[in-house]
Amino acid sequence: MSRVYDCADAQTRATGIRTAVSAVKSGRLIVMPTDTLYGLGCDAFDNDAVAKLLSTKRRGPDMPVPVLIGSWDTVRGLVAHYDEQLETLVEAFWPGGLSLVVPQAPSLPWNLGDTRGTVMLRMPLHPVAIEVLRETGPMAVSSANVSGQKPATTVEEAQQQLGAAVNVYLDGGTTPVGVASTIVDLSGDHPVILREGAISKQRITQVLNRDPESLT
Repeated sequence: MSRVYDCADAQTRATGIRTAVSAVKSGRLIVMPTDTLYGLGCDAFDNDAVAKLLSTKRRGPDMPVPVLIGSWDTVRGLVAHYDEQLETLVEAFWPGGLSLVVPQAPSLPWNLGDTRGTVMLRMPLHPVAIEVLRETGPMAVSSANVSGQKPATTVEEAQQQLGAAVNVYLDGGTTPVGVASTIVDLSGDHPVILREGAISKQRITQVLNRDPESLT
């Protein structure tokens, strides 16, 4: 049975976060608010839970699940190389609406889908999400909607699409940004913007000191 916790109330929020953390550690799915959209999440290292997440979204392994983290330090253990470009973007935009595709550390025992040796990482700018992530560690998190349908910006929209497949819903109100994160691919010879969203192309090019045309 699903439970919804109103995070506007301090006591309910504390109970909800404890319950959500317990659910994640038990291999179940939760929905939580982020700065961009609501996310459907589970333990990134629980391959059965990740498979359930993909099934719930009605999506195949050809669309790998991103990973959300709760601190800058966490990223160093998940990537093959922590280079200057990655460091620059992390320091400029995290926490925030920028997702980074990077070569993953080769020893990681997770199965996020057909990642081809990469992982998409983000640190969200939302206090509820950060509190959960600091307790659970890295979580596989995708937008809280059935694939092909409208991404949820409220917990009610997430519930309508995902229903009882989710163990815990954390209600943080309407997401402040309401659009998906921008995705920058750092796995190749030069950075490429795969999707422009919450962070503008102009801001990214300014931080990297690059010609905008070089990022396409």
